[in-house]
Formats: sequence, structure tokens, C-alpha cells
Amino acid sequence: MHFSDRSLEAARPFLTWQRIIDWAQTHYRDRSFRKDERIPARPGLLYLVHRGAIRLVGTAQLNILPEEDEPEPRESSSEFPEEAFLGFVDAGHPFEIVAQSPFNLQAYAHVDRTVVVWMYWHDLDNWPHFRKEVYEAFRYQHQRKLLWLSALGQRRTSERLISFLTLLIEEYGEPCEQGYCLPYLLTHAQIGSAIGSTRVTVTRLMGKLRRQGLIFIREDNLICMPNLPQIQQQEEQ
Repeated sequence: MHFSDRSLEAARPFLTWQRIIDWAQTHYRDRSFRKDERIPARPGLLYLVHRGAIRLVGTAQLNILPEEDEPEPRESSSEFPEEAFLGFVDAGHPFEIVAQSPFNLQAYAHVDRTVVVWMYWHDLDNWPHFRKEVYEAFRYQHQRKLLWLSALGQRRTSERLISFLTLLIEEYGEPCEQGYCLPYLLTHAQIGSAIGSTRVTVTRLMGKLRRQGLIFIREDNLICMPNLPQIQQQEEQ
């Protein structure tokens, strides 16, 4: 059971979900993807993650020149679009792709054998109860994005990093002996893209957080945290 409230999955009747999967297979609306394979999603459609997890990334080409006092210059030129990690969507949950120039949103399979189902919004009329669940899921995602924006608004990179990791583990963390761990690998470059920093800076700060006991890394390179009350007490000191 994830650390966060996964009531959407717990409340859904298994029969309803199975009917949706059967419908998708009958109408050729499901597909399996390899790790890091791009999902050919397009705006105006609804996507459901049946198995595995997808990684949302955004790119923007704004051609903004860096300021002279920029404390952490980007490792690549600003004239080229950069991918920014925007979060996960795991099994049993929906996502959609929004097109808004000059921003581009894309989805990738984050783990091997990720299965995604797609449908038109009006297809939800076949399952009124499930349609309500989908709306609730998007409302929850919107609330989490507001917290994400709040975390990224902090001035210090170290504060953005610990807030970002805390939000991820609150939402996706699975219990382990010492606390909670992310079930998915996340590179320092991906973390840097999410918090507006560089891979080198993230690596240095991750080492600092480990020494402070705020995070620990399992042998399979998964990022973990002790129980959150302990983390909050250490941050307040």
C-alpha cells in the first residue's frame, strides 16, 4: 500500500476495471511499451495506465538568455529545448496530454512492460461510476501540482530538492524497514530538470542529505526516506 491515499484504486470494483480492460483489448485500445519508450499520446484523448508507470516530461523553447548573476547556469544551451521531469502516473490512474505552445508535453514508459489504455472522453459514458473516479483522480492530481509548484518556488536549491523528494515519496512511496522508498528509479539529471538545477548540483546535495540522515539509498539505487514525522522534526531544527 502506498504511503499516500490511494482510495481511487481501493474503491473501484474489480469487475468494472476488468470490463474496461476487456473493452480496450477488444477495440485494440491497449499497448505495451518498453522502458523509456515514448508513448504516442495526443491531446484530446484519455489515457489509463493499466500496468507499470509512465513518466511525464515537458519541453519548452523560450530562447531566454541567462542573467549575468545566474547562480546555477544550465549545462546545455538555452537555445535548445530541455526536458523537465513532471511526475509519474502509476497503474490504475489516468493522464492526458495538453498542448499549449511553446510547451510540449510527452509521456514515456518508466518501467518495462508498461501497458497503457486509451479512449475518447465520450467512451466514459459506458461506465458512469468510473467516469466520476477519473474526474476525482484529475482533481487530486491538480492539488498535488499546486503543492509541487509551492515546493519549486523555494529559493534555495536544497529546499526545493528535499520538498520535491518528500512530495514524491508521500505520493508513491512504499514501506520498507527504515521508512518509505520510491518504487521507481530516478536519475539525478531527471531530478535536476524537475527542480531547475543541474545533475552535478543534485549529486552534491543528495550526498549532503544522506549524511544528514534525511534520505538513504537502497542497494537497488531506489531513493528512500525515514518516516516523515522524523524528517519534519530534523528540518525544523
